[in-house]
Amino acid sequence: MKTTSVELVCLWDRDAVSGMGMLQGLLGLQGEPHPLAGPRERTASGGPWAGCLLSCSDPPREPLPTPTPHLPSRLWLRGLASSLSLIPPALQETHRLYRLKLEELIKLQNSCTGSITRQKKRLQELALVLKKCKPSLQSGAREAAQELENQIKERQGLFFDMEAYLPKKNGLYLSLVLGNVNVTLLSKQAKFAYKDEYEKFKLYLTIILILISFTCRFLLNSRVTDAAFNFLLVWYYCTLTIRESILINNGSRIKGWWVFHHYVSTFLSGVMLTWPDGLMYQKFRNQFLSFSMYQKGFQSWMWRGLTFLLPFLFFGHFWQLFNALTLFNLARDPECKEWQVLMCGFPFLLLFLGNFFTTLRVVHQKFHSQRHGSKKE
Repeated sequence: MKTTSVELVCLWDRDAVSGMGMLQGLLGLQGEPHPLAGPRERTASGGPWAGCLLSCSDPPREPLPTPTPHLPSRLWLRGLASSLSLIPPALQETHRLYRLKLEELIKLQNSCTGSITRQKKRLQELALVLKKCKPSLQSGAREAAQELENQIKERQGLFFDMEAYLPKKNGLYLSLVLGNVNVTLLSKQAKFAYKDEYEKFKLYLTIILILISFTCRFLLNSRVTDAAFNFLLVWYYCTLTIRESILINNGSRIKGWWVFHHYVSTFLSGVMLTWPDGLMYQKFRNQFLSFSMYQKGFQSWMWRGLTFLLPFLFFGHFWQLFNALTLFNLARDPECKEWQVLMCGFPFLLLFLGNFFTTLRVVHQKFHSQRHGSKKE
């Protein structure tokens, strides 16, 4: 079997050039072309080198014919494979150091978690002993005991801040929703970024809900659009509960009622979603949509330092009470057959009680702190 000149030249190239050198020689990736190739004009004009080199070089603007020799194409693919098989040593070393540091980080996290757990247990025992012995102490000793209690509270707050940067087990709700996934953010920047994204999410969804509730109230009277609005409410409140649980897991001091408030709102929106169209639904529909517009429009801005809007906040709370009373009256109607009427009335009543008394407590605490601050001055 005779070997052509093109095959001999390419076989010589395979032995003379290896790895990236062979690839650069064949492809002309950097600088000058392969020394055996001759001028680029000659390779482009045809001849025995046209099929070998042009099939391995950068593709020109015009399509080229398929090369007749198959050996150069195999060499070209072999050169590509050899170049891909080479992993930079610097990358390997960096990844090795990363693995080592990651193992060290896990060991430090476990050590800190165990130490904090033991210290918190000792503080609880000490606080219990002080609570038992404090009534029998003299006046001077009571002052020392009070100072010790303050130190215990400060130490507990310090441990709380430390635990915010350590992995912890998810609560029941996060375990049911996400499973055993670590949601702890290990840097302040990540925590602030997640909190900022949480606030943006609430703002954007509030605007969308206002527009949809306005459309359902004044433009469209359809059970389909109402169902879409209620479904969006269910998704919104479910997402809020998940995000707030992650924030609490990362050290955010969100009040317990506001988290529970969103659980109740999720249940209420789900019941509204299943309420079939009928006489009872139409009697309550416009009132509910108007309340939704008011709540998303005014009440969403109440806790941004706008204390002069406090009357509007209380008005929203009493509107929830009005919704509950309306639903209870509808449930007494002989034509009422839907179970959703009562199931919506109780959550509205619960929301009114929780929001009203929580707001009163917050206002009282702010007034009390301002009065003490003025006395110190």
